[in-house]
Amino acid sequence: MAEPWFNPSYSWLPGTLLGVMAGIWGTMLGLLGPRGQAKQLVVGLTIALLIGSVVLLMAAVVAYFAEQPYAIWYGLGLAGLIGCLVIGINSINVARVYRIAEERRMKAQDI
Repeated sequence: MAEPWFNPSYSWLPGTLLGVMAGIWGTMLGLLGPRGQAKQLVVGLTIALLIGSVVLLMAAVVAYFAEQPYAIWYGLGLAGLIGCLVIGINSINVARVYRIAEERRMKAQDI
């Protein structure tokens, strides 16, 4: 077994940080999306969170093959996998929410 990259007792940290950021992202989408506000910020945060999740997942694969302790590759991999799935699936909603807000705005202008 190789020298651990970091203290395995901190393996909960990547998932927690990703979860908190995803919660902020979801709140912003829920509050600002229907109003059509801050589209660039929400879409940018979506992309950043998705990239971060992929990086965590790739780091977990590297850690596994580098024979890191279980807590290290599992902590990184679980956060990365859940992040990729949840944020990836919900990124479809980002486009839909902003499209509906734009359609509502256009309909209000037509009246």
